[in-house]
Amino acid sequence: MFITILVAAIIYTAVTLLAGACVGFGVGYLAARPAVAQLRDELADAAWQLAHDPLTGLYNRRGLRTAYAAFAATFPGQPVVAILLDLDGFKEINDDHGHDVGDEVLIEIAERLAHVATTYGGEMARHSGDEFAGIFPVREHGIRQIADALLAAVATSIDVQAATGPAAVALSASIGVAVVDSNDPLEDVALHRADIAMFHAKRGGRNQHVLYTPGMTMPPSEARRGLRLRDLHQQRGVTA
Repeated sequence: MFITILVAAIIYTAVTLLAGACVGFGVGYLAARPAVAQLRDELADAAWQLAHDPLTGLYNRRGLRTAYAAFAATFPGQPVVAILLDLDGFKEINDDHGHDVGDEVLIEIAERLAHVATTYGGEMARHSGDEFAGIFPVREHGIRQIADALLAAVATSIDVQAATGPAAVALSASIGVAVVDSNDPLEDVALHRADIAMFHAKRGGRNQHVLYTPGMTMPPSEARRGLRLRDLHQQRGVTA
């Protein structure tokens, strides 16, 4: 991610210098400007796509890592609220109404979560499928206030156009919350702890948020809906 963006920046700079050179050699700035502007737009679009989810427009995992690294560089050693949010009942929406409606729901949920992130100075990302991740600075807002706002954003029903006609779908969310140091790794510490807390939220009945506490471990596998991809990877690593 960082190397690719650096390469894009180098190309961008080279294009700009080339435009200046064109003026120096008499090619003419007016003649070169449209081509330079087009290249700049294409590079900006490519950089955006590298960091964002194409469906929802939220950050993808790479984008969230970049945002987290920027926060850590700006506020070293400061507390960060890491959020992992999984939609309850999303599979049923896909099964009942189809994937097009499912995509429509994800887009609407993403817009709502982005609004919460803007309100509380954080960043949200589509982590995978119907799972979202976020990071928030610890400011005057309480951790519970942020989590409650995310729950409320998901809970409001969504009007969709299903094959059988207009329909209103309702969702809830299971949210794991972890407070970490900005110097802690994002995946291995911040989101890992939020993931553990999220599964406790699911095991406790869903439609709630759970705060990670020291010593908290992942619930037994039989308490979950089934093995997820991360569980299969872990099992393969143990047996390999």
